[in-house]
Amino acid sequence: MRIRATAAAVLGALALSALAVPTAQAAGTTAPNVTFSKMKVNAGKAITVGATSTVKVKVTYTVTHPSTVSLSGIATGPLIYRGTSAKSPDNEFISDDPGTCTKVDSTTANCSATIAVTAADLYNSEAGTWKEGGLAVNSSGGMKWQSDLGTIPVRRAAKLTADATPEPVKKGKTLTVTGKLTRADWQKGTYVGFAGQSVKLQFRKAGTSTYTTLKTITSSSTGALKTTVTAGSDGYYRYSFAGTSTTSSVSAAGDYVDVQ
Repeated sequence: MRIRATAAAVLGALALSALAVPTAQAAGTTAPNVTFSKMKVNAGKAITVGATSTVKVKVTYTVTHPSTVSLSGIATGPLIYRGTSAKSPDNEFISDDPGTCTKVDSTTANCSATIAVTAADLYNSEAGTWKEGGLAVNSSGGMKWQSDLGTIPVRRAAKLTADATPEPVKKGKTLTVTGKLTRADWQKGTYVGFAGQSVKLQFRKAGTSTYTTLKTITSSSTGALKTTVTAGSDGYYRYSFAGTSTTSSVSAAGDYVDVQ
């Protein structure tokens, strides 16, 4: 569930709904006496979101509590957010359902949950580092927000193509390799050219498994790529992009060229 709210009361109400807690928080209620730790979102790997996709990521975390406190009346869930705190974020995704927890001992439980990150609910400017946090809600509506449990990159998905011509080609003749680098535009719901990026042209000789870099070129204002090489032997040509802090890495499928 994604939340955009500036008022803690609105955020709390939405969070209660997301965690399926039946009662609203009342004035004077006591926050659950629990602490989140060891949170790992998507196994620590960047979350890459396509132009129109919804990406569901697994989250694991540990909850500790006094031995006198029972978790049976407390719903817990992970979240990722942008802003200064989980309680008052600029933007936030919370697990749609409470975490499933397994008791370790009288004061510790290991939990897991799923967060769905939806492209339609993202601005392009939000690509980059998000913070991790947790929310616990008890049966009386008391809430505990915990911030700064880690960070996770959320990146715009990239696409890359490569086409080598002519095919076939005589040895020693010139090959032209064209392609295009694009990335997800979450606000438009499509892929757009990614300009001014360094992209490697790579070659894999037929019968081998490793690509080697031939040269590095820069994508045009529309994301277009074009360069030439001298044909030497049968093999596959592709472009490869290393990615940025806001955009995923990607390699094009190799285009086979028969050299005669």
